[in-house]
Amino acid sequence: MEIILKETIETLGLEGEIVKVKPGYARNFLIPQHKAVLATKASLAQLEKEKVAIAARLAEQKRQAEGLAARLAGQVVILHKRVGEEDRLFGSVTNSDIAAALQEAGITVDKRAILLPEPIKMVGEYTITVKTGNQVSASIQVQVVPRTVETAQ
Repeated sequence: MEIILKETIETLGLEGEIVKVKPGYARNFLIPQHKAVLATKASLAQLEKEKVAIAARLAEQKRQAEGLAARLAGQVVILHKRVGEEDRLFGSVTNSDIAAALQEAGITVDKRAILLPEPIKMVGEYTITVKTGNQVSASIQVQVVPRTVETAQ
């Protein structure tokens, strides 16, 4: 089934693209959520009218994503965590922890945009990828250090 995307969907494509999906996916998810419309003559004509506005919107989103990526580039996040034997953490460092630390640094990032292959469970330095949008991403350094009495206060 051919549909026209009304918003960018990471796994399908950009806003305004015509894509083929399985009928159930379109009928049960994309169309009811207003993320897409059926590719009919009327909707294709409407798409032609809106192409300039869509291109401008996508360009603005890309500019904002690149700006956020530039702010994140080279950012170092230091997290103080309790550790046990052999520098293993009590618990783990998750996307939420990193997002909160970035928030304290004045950079707002959605926790779902932080790509952690698995939670961090050891003290050390890690390079983490953050998706800023429109196929733009940035790398940040996350340093997990043991919590001491001074840092706990």
